[in-house]
Amino acid sequence: MTPHKKSDGILDSFIEILDAEKGYSPHTLRAYRSDILGFIGFFLDYQADPKDPDGLDTLENQHLFFSRILELDKSWIRKYLSCQVRAKKSKRTLSRRLSSLKSFFDFLVRAGHIGLNPAETIPFPKLEKTIPRFLNIDDLFRLLDSIKTDTWQDKRNLAMFETFYSTGMRISEIHGLEMNDVDFKSQMIRVFGKGSKERVVPVGKRALDAICAYRALIDQPVAPVFLNKQYLRLSIRSIGRILAKIVNECGLNVPVSPHTLRHSFATHMLDSGADLRGIQEILGHASLSTTQVYTHVSMDRLMQVYDKAHPRS
Repeated sequence: MTPHKKSDGILDSFIEILDAEKGYSPHTLRAYRSDILGFIGFFLDYQADPKDPDGLDTLENQHLFFSRILELDKSWIRKYLSCQVRAKKSKRTLSRRLSSLKSFFDFLVRAGHIGLNPAETIPFPKLEKTIPRFLNIDDLFRLLDSIKTDTWQDKRNLAMFETFYSTGMRISEIHGLEMNDVDFKSQMIRVFGKGSKERVVPVGKRALDAICAYRALIDQPVAPVFLNKQYLRLSIRSIGRILAKIVNECGLNVPVSPHTLRHSFATHMLDSGADLRGIQEILGHASLSTTQVYTHVSMDRLMQVYDKAHPRS
């Protein structure tokens, strides 16, 4: 491999390319940067997990990394992953960090900084498929029906979580939702998902009525649908905190996150006979295989019903 002479801002350039070409969220971009800085720290100091990856984010360290890049081959990647395993990192974390490195070295090859990608032939760890956590219909209705409607913030909360369950939207999508994305007449919502991909999803009358009742109390023409006390866009962190408070007050003894509502939507739709490919479109999954995880949930329930009901099961 032949190192390029100039290494100024290489990592910044890589992150900018990811942002422009892939449209990754700020959270994902931060994760990629942190993963790569962690590897640079390991390569320079042979530490499995530098205590402060951000402290490595300097041009000096980038210069030092590139001055030694001739030493870099697949054995370093293997060594790094072995240290991560000894540090008891999960397979999911290992997979993400390897993905970050593969992408970064691909970028360096395309830019002419190195000749070969040292991580290219390293296999990803085999991940176990997990069944998404979801609420049954009774518990979900209990949760939504428990939300108070005394203040405009209460009405906002009801509208927000009715919309979550009615559409299966991601928390980032709810966070970014604006009033001109909601078509009350056709009962459709325009959603901007991962990679800024746009899709249109149906929304139920119950959720739309809740949005109308909440927004009728807002005396300012503000674009974001869900607002904080200052009439600014409600933050993702605040959405999570609000749900945690409602779950606690409701007395549900199960962990519930905004993603649980998305999983519940998909599972209930499938249980009610919805087409898997239709659910894929609504959820904004790029691949049908991602949506198929919900069939495991429904098949488990189907087998329970069969075992209880069939005379010769």
